[in-house]
Amino acid sequence: MLTPLYFQYSSFIGCQYGVVYGNANIWKIFTDLFDYFPLTALVESEIFCLHGGLSPSIETLDNIRNFDRVQEVPHEGPMCDLLWSDPDDRCGWGISPRGAGYTFGQDISEQFNHTNNLKLIARAHQLVMDGFNWAHEQKVVTIFSAPNYCYRCGNMASILEVDDCRSHTFIQFEPAPRRGEPDVTRRTPDYFL
Repeated sequence: MLTPLYFQYSSFIGCQYGVVYGNANIWKIFTDLFDYFPLTALVESEIFCLHGGLSPSIETLDNIRNFDRVQEVPHEGPMCDLLWSDPDDRCGWGISPRGAGYTFGQDISEQFNHTNNLKLIARAHQLVMDGFNWAHEQKVVTIFSAPNYCYRCGNMASILEVDDCRSHTFIQFEPAPRRGEPDVTRRTPDYFL
């Protein structure tokens, strides 16, 4: 579920494009473009990559291949779940505290990986202080590529590199220094606890 704040921000950005470019058409073109982006990717038939996580409505990769992707992501349902679900330490499916998607336990990720002959689910969507975080006995990894998120979280970022032998390496990086700004110390923001 997208919050009213998102829509307010989205409208604000649209207005800003109108000021800069004379009208908001360029903003509309960019937002429409997102309706064509793929929701997931598969690396070497073994690594399932997505923004969020799994869905109770999706058992196989073919379920995803059968989506009518050229549409705005619905506020609920399997397409929404792929963008907003998160792994959890508890087993089974849970209600996401984010208001969209679900939480899913190790039993769910193991079953999904087994059914689809996958070795790893690589996802983003959650701030992790070291830039990456393993879950579910290293069958799910969260990769966060925005260092010092919102210019105040002090987190590292990372990129997952997969070589020809399908070995993984994480490349971690810190934010580039900003002119005139003090260095941010690494800390965990209260609202992410």
